[in-house]
Amino acid sequence: MLRGNKVGLRARHEDDIPTLRAELYDDVVNASRSEGGPWRPITPGSKDPRLVVDDTAQGHVPFSVVELAGGTLVGTATLWGIDTHNRSAHIGLGLLPSARGKGYGTDVVAVLCHYGFVVRGLQRLQIETLADNTAMLRSAERNGFVREGVLRCAAWVLGEFLDEVLLGLLARDWKPDAAA
Repeated sequence: MLRGNKVGLRARHEDDIPTLRAELYDDVVNASRSEGGPWRPITPGSKDPRLVVDDTAQGHVPFSVVELAGGTLVGTATLWGIDTHNRSAHIGLGLLPSARGKGYGTDVVAVLCHYGFVVRGLQRLQIETLADNTAMLRSAERNGFVREGVLRCAAWVLGEFLDEVLLGLLARDWKPDAAA
């Protein structure tokens, strides 16, 4: 397990999937805002590719996020789009509604930075988020991410186009304790 100040990132367990599905992906509004495509229902018991881990996939590393105090599941985190040639990747996370507003997002980003820069030896990490996602923007910036641009009307979300903010962090600019 990778440990932060408040949360740990561990392998996805089979018994995490029903909670993550019910609280993150069956929530149409939340899922529509976080996914790159339209929401669609997934048949119960089916292998949901967003949640079931394929250990052979090299460009995508999913984690379950747990509270360090007690081990309670609080969300999901991912290093995705890993490009080994350019040594870059993207960060994504989703916290259960009961876990939001507690500083876990900032801690998750910090742990993903450690994983990306120290464990994987990456040069650049990137985050794309909706312009009105103040929690993610705050978590990213507290960890040293810099706003690099706005992708105007880049995301179709529940009947309207929304702007996305692009943030980046280079290994040389990363300060491991910045979010503390």
